[in-house]
Amino acid sequence: MDVAWALVARPSRWPEWAPHVRGAWGLGSPEIQAGRRGAARLLWIVPVPASISAKTPGRSWTWRVGPMTLDHAVEPRGAGSRITMTMSAPGPLDSVLGAAYGPVVRTLVRRLARVAGER
Repeated sequence: MDVAWALVARPSRWPEWAPHVRGAWGLGSPEIQAGRRGAARLLWIVPVPASISAKTPGRSWTWRVGPMTLDHAVEPRGAGSRITMTMSAPGPLDSVLGAAYGPVVRTLVRRLARVAGER
């Protein structure tokens, strides 16, 4: 579980499992910190404003990126972990983002699980 948590909670490790996220600043170091505001760098260039709204150390954290809220959780499960990411957005944007970014998030969670398993 510690490996999965480090991958999901340390901005410097995000590119290992989320290749479209090339880094972040202002969100905490080495781990994200509740209350911090900064940006995530997407696609090598685009900075997207982000803020960390909640964190339960070693378990979960929530951030707002652009118009979306993303919850990340790592829970113990047998000898491994269960990793979940839940996203939401206001009004009709929720459906649009769910359809457009939902499959990406599912792929990222699978990739995160694979990378954590390799470590």
